[in-house]
Amino acid sequence: MLDEFDLILDIAIVLGAALAGGLVARFLKQSAIIGYLLAGIVIGPHALGLIEESDEIRVLATIGVVLLLFTLGIQFSLRELIRLKRVAIGGGIFQLLVTTGLGVGVAVLLGWSLREAVTFGFLIAISSTMVVIGMLTHRGELGSIHGRVMIGILLMQDIAAAFMMFVLPALEGSGDNLATMLGLAALKGLLFLALIMLLGAWVVPRFIRLVAGRGSRELFVLSGAALCFGGAFGAYQFGLSAALGAFAVGLVISESDYAHQVLGDIIPLRDIFSALFFVSVGMLVDLPFMAENMTTVIVVVLTIVLGKFVICSATAGIFGYTGKTIPLVGAGMIQVGEFSFVLAELGLTEGVISQHIYSLILASAVISIALTPLVYSLTANLSARLIQARWLRPLVAVKAPQSVDEVAQISNHVVICGHGRVGGSIAQMLRQLEIPHLVIDLDPAIISSLRDQGISCIYGDAGNREVLSRAGLKDAALLLIAMPDATSARLALDHALRINPRLDVVARVHSDFELDFLRGRGASELVQPEFEASIELTRHVLCRLGWPEDKVQGFMSDLRRICPL
Repeated sequence: MLDEFDLILDIAIVLGAALAGGLVARFLKQSAIIGYLLAGIVIGPHALGLIEESDEIRVLATIGVVLLLFTLGIQFSLRELIRLKRVAIGGGIFQLLVTTGLGVGVAVLLGWSLREAVTFGFLIAISSTMVVIGMLTHRGELGSIHGRVMIGILLMQDIAAAFMMFVLPALEGSGDNLATMLGLAALKGLLFLALIMLLGAWVVPRFIRLVAGRGSRELFVLSGAALCFGGAFGAYQFGLSAALGAFAVGLVISESDYAHQVLGDIIPLRDIFSALFFVSVGMLVDLPFMAENMTTVIVVVLTIVLGKFVICSATAGIFGYTGKTIPLVGAGMIQVGEFSFVLAELGLTEGVISQHIYSLILASAVISIALTPLVYSLTANLSARLIQARWLRPLVAVKAPQSVDEVAQISNHVVICGHGRVGGSIAQMLRQLEIPHLVIDLDPAIISSLRDQGISCIYGDAGNREVLSRAGLKDAALLLIAMPDATSARLALDHALRINPRLDVVARVHSDFELDFLRGRGASELVQPEFEASIELTRHVLCRLGWPEDKVQGFMSDLRRICPL
């Protein structure tokens, strides 16, 4: 009874610390993961000592990893990978190989063994999907060019992480045995994945459909959990990582009609156990070890942060992206990922790395995650300043895809800044109405597609004065700013009105602060998508409640009149 009470007490302390750490992190506008890690450091055996190392907590943390990879498999989008195939597949592979090579080189210089060096290379090559997506969502940049590039590369990293999980244990071998063991590990992995795909094609869809047909929410939740842990157990029996099995089952479920419901039911469990996982990782960070090995920790952190910044930035540049997209991709991916912790734990368990290397990797990984929001924010601010610098304009100027004469022939046209979901839909409607327009976008794939369709377009950042100067703004009827990036929108408005002070400018906004800022800068009309959606939904509700059409229109007019827009 005493042991059971101790476990309950430990779980209460861990969850309470996770809650406190997460609240503090969110209050400081940081990722909750940082709060979980720091909470673990504080309550762990190397700080306050509220919890000593506990096998039960480690088991619960392992459950968190299994659930994390299961939901990742469900969320994994092959369609998104295909859509971003050039930078996701080509850029992802390039980034993984170069970063792994950097890690191996630095580890060898530090005197580590080859297997430890390879493991270190694996670990630093992966960035954190949770940290990056959380940061982009918080900043409203998930749909931006640099956001889409990062997500594409992260998808490729997720595949690589799954592959590393069954390759890593083979590194325990040496010499001639290593190649054989790697081959056997790859073969077992392929056999397991083939079995999962076979079951996925014939058994899993029928099983989920059968359970869903019973109309019981409880049974449906249990079916998802059973598939998750069944796949984890199956992988373990094959001598592979349990997390890899959960990921594979998640991939199978992602192709079914019930994927969203399974995901929605599992996510609350995942979030609780994931918090346990990250707190348990923080508990393992040895503060006295960090103090004694500060020089080595600094070297490793600099290798991770600076190395990944340069490599990820170069990846974006090599695959055709320019302007601020390059440094922002680099700054967003400087951290070590959550699956690196899983790999580090696996490497320690399998005897591939020593406790010393494990402690060093943990300390460096936590620091790299904590630095990410600060580095990204500084990079974004610096990029915005550099874009406006006159002495940099010759370096960042981008040629239009058509001749200057061809652009000059356009007049009384609409200039659309950003060809995403909003800008692309507007451009399509303008084409149907045969209204002349010109598109500015920073995505090479979009520009290439528009060019093939014979649509007037300019490749570049609309927040760059040199790019805007090629859009014929002096003869334009209207400028439409449809970019999700608030900084680029502000710069585009400022530069456009300097080129043509009488230009009519319509812009989308996502916050009241942005609305007030752009209105003060001279925007003619501002549209807040969320507010427009609420207006339209309200109209439908009132009409279905039997209100007369004229009364509905009057109410809508009054609502728009009192709205700050």
